[in-house]
Amino acid sequence: MRAPGRRGDAGPRGLLAVPAGIWALGFVSLFMDTSSEMIHALLPVFLVTTLGASAVSVGLIEGVAEATASIAKLFSGALSDWLGRRKPLVLLGYGLAAFTKPLFPLASSVGTVLLARVVDRIGKGIRGAPRDALIADLTPESARGASYGLRQALDTVGAVAGPLLAILLMLLLAGDVRAVFWVAVVPAFVSLALVAFGVEDRRAPEAPAQARAPLRREDLGRLGSAYWAVLAAAAVASLARFSEAFLVLRGQDLGLAAAFAPLPLVAMNLAYAAASYPAGALSDRLGRGALLAAGFAVLAASDVVLGLAHGRGGLFAGVLLWGLHLGLTQGMLAAMVADAAPAPVRGTAFGLFHLVSGVALLFASAGAGLLWERFGPRGTFLAGAALAALALAALVAARGRAEALRNRDERPTPSP
Repeated sequence: MRAPGRRGDAGPRGLLAVPAGIWALGFVSLFMDTSSEMIHALLPVFLVTTLGASAVSVGLIEGVAEATASIAKLFSGALSDWLGRRKPLVLLGYGLAAFTKPLFPLASSVGTVLLARVVDRIGKGIRGAPRDALIADLTPESARGASYGLRQALDTVGAVAGPLLAILLMLLLAGDVRAVFWVAVVPAFVSLALVAFGVEDRRAPEAPAQARAPLRREDLGRLGSAYWAVLAAAAVASLARFSEAFLVLRGQDLGLAAAFAPLPLVAMNLAYAAASYPAGALSDRLGRGALLAAGFAVLAASDVVLGLAHGRGGLFAGVLLWGLHLGLTQGMLAAMVADAAPAPVRGTAFGLFHLVSGVALLFASAGAGLLWERFGPRGTFLAGAALAALALAALVAARGRAEALRNRDERPTPSP
């Protein structure tokens, strides 16, 4: 019996099996993430040093922004199922994100930054679930892990390029954060053009012929127990992993100059990009559960290293482990949703997946900010390590129970 997530051996594998549309979506993600990370890498320092915000404010801004995106993903995914088309919503989401980018250099208060982040994340929310569902629509089942891993890897290349460009521009522009934010507007509009002219659409499987409510109880009823198990794993994963903004603040706490504040994100995303595609491709052959469990273990180790770090060596060891954790888990969870969700409600499934993950991340990031204010960086990261260890234990227990039930179901029935 094959492990969950493992596919047959027929047909091309790896990069040869990834359709051109997935490559196009990958480069769309690369350019948009370059833009977003140029801003995100400097935003915590900008908030704290320029606008006078606290660590609690940073955590709340990041958490609220991501939770807002997740709520939008729920409805956009269901709407894409109802429309039978994914691209219009993907285009709308990237367009909203691009046109929002100028708000960041214009911001003069914490409230303006919050508004900019929320509107930007609404754009992310609108595009996220339809894009993930479109990947599943375009990709052969035997290459799902590779396709999600490739898109995530290209997205993460942008997440490396963005902070590096931010560092270079900070040095060239004498630390003018607002000028760097203006430059970040350019790749956002490149991404929008690629969506408009480089991404094909495909009618969603079994799209309804007549209009109906885009989010219905009956659709949720079509999502089986395997899907709900993936959803629970995603929620626990998000509770154990707060916003990466705290990696930037940890770097500043350990003495990184403002111009080099994005370096932790560069290191994290290098590890993320390097791990995403190999992990996804490997899961197509060996199954996804063991790699997901390994990702939780790596997150716990990362938090311990970051909590106990006394210098930059410990800082960068911790953020590299954090990036490895993301590479082992994020594309994996998306592929598991695609495996478990019936095609006609796949957009709904991804929307609910992102909603639960985002709400959990809101609580995690707000809690991290409060812990930072009360107990400092060490308390924040060691609490994260404890949650990651609990998540790993719960996942191992759940896998053991699923295996026991599977063995029981496969046991021959005794003859009367």
